[in-house]
Amino acid sequence: MSIANETILHVDLGKLEENFNYLKSKLKPKTKIIGVVKAFAYGHGDIEISKKLIELGVYALWVSDFEEGLVLRKSGIKTKIIVANPGIKSYNEIIKYKLDVVLYNDKLLDLYCSNKKPVNVHVKFNTGMNRYGFNSNNIRSIISKIQHNNHLNLVSICSHLAASDNEKKTVFTLQQSKKFKLISERFELLLGRKIDRHLLNSNGVLNFINYQMESVRLGIGLYGSSNDINLTPISSLTSPITQIRTIKRGEGIGYGVSFIAEKDMKIGIIPVGYADGMNRQLGNNIGSVFINNYECAIIGEISMDSFAIDITSCNANEGDLVEIFGRRLTVSKIAEQINTIPYEIYSTLNRRIKRVYFD
Repeated sequence: MSIANETILHVDLGKLEENFNYLKSKLKPKTKIIGVVKAFAYGHGDIEISKKLIELGVYALWVSDFEEGLVLRKSGIKTKIIVANPGIKSYNEIIKYKLDVVLYNDKLLDLYCSNKKPVNVHVKFNTGMNRYGFNSNNIRSIISKIQHNNHLNLVSICSHLAASDNEKKTVFTLQQSKKFKLISERFELLLGRKIDRHLLNSNGVLNFINYQMESVRLGIGLYGSSNDINLTPISSLTSPITQIRTIKRGEGIGYGVSFIAEKDMKIGIIPVGYADGMNRQLGNNIGSVFINNYECAIIGEISMDSFAIDITSCNANEGDLVEIFGRRLTVSKIAEQINTIPYEIYSTLNRRIKRVYFD
C-alpha cells in the first residue's frame, strides 16, 4: 500500500442520512431537496455521495460545471443534474448528457435560445450578493425570449443567500429574501403561471425557514458543518506515523528551519501535506492532531507531502494512526484556528486521499 493510500478520509453515510433527515424535518412535506455535490461533494466523493442522496430521495443534484455533471452521468446516475455555471463552450455536452443549466446573463440565455435543441433551464437572479444572476429589471426580456423559444423548458427561478449563517447579517438576508419573493411574484405574473423557486441553502433552512418556497439547496449542512448541534460531521481524516525521530535541543525541523527545539524531543512524521489540502497555516504550533487520545502540536512548516508533530509526551509508535480531523477535532474548529471556513478545508482535500465509505 502506498503512503498516499494509507491516508484515509472515512465517510459515514449513516451520518449523512441523519443530517439529511434532520434538515428535511424542517421542511414542508412537498418541498423538494436539491443536493449540492459540487467540488467533489465538498471533498467527500461526488459519485458515492450522490448515490446515497438519490437513495434518500433528493429531487436533483447541483454541480458547479458541466464536467462535474458528466462524471455523474457517466457513473450511471440518471437523476436531474443542474449545472450552476455551464459556460459558453459546453453546449454540446450539456445536450448530449441531458444536463439542466442555470442561466444568469444574456450571453448564456441567447446561446441557449439560438441553439434549438430541447433543454431544461433555470433562471438565476441577483438579489444582493452581486455575483451571478440577472437583475430584476431583466424579467420582461427574459420571459419574452423564453416564450419565443419553445425548446427551452423553464423549470425554476433561483437566487443565492450571501450570509444566511451570520446572525449579524439577518437584516441583509431578510432583504435578499423579500427581494427574491417580489421578483418571483412579478415573474409569475408576466409568465402567466406558477413556477418552482429556490433560495434557501443549508443555513437558510436552519435560520429562515419561512422562505423555503418549492425547493431548497442543501450543501454544507449535509456534510455536518454547522452551528446546529443536531448536524454531525460525516467524515474523519486519519494517517499513520511513518517515521519517528529523536531530536536534540537546538535542532531545527522542516523547511526554513522555522521551529527550533527548546529541549530534547521525540517527533512523528505524518505523510499528509499541503498537496493533500493540509493548510500551511496549521504549522508552527497553530494546529494539532490526536494520537492515542493525546493532542499533539504540529511543529515546523507543513511540507507538500508531510508534516511533523510533537509526540514527546505520548506513547506513540510508527504505524499508529493520527486523527487529523474528526470526532475530537472538528473541521469547524480547525477553520476557526486559521480564520477560514469549513468549505475550504473540505473542498481542498486532494483526490489522492483514499475515501472509505460505511453506514
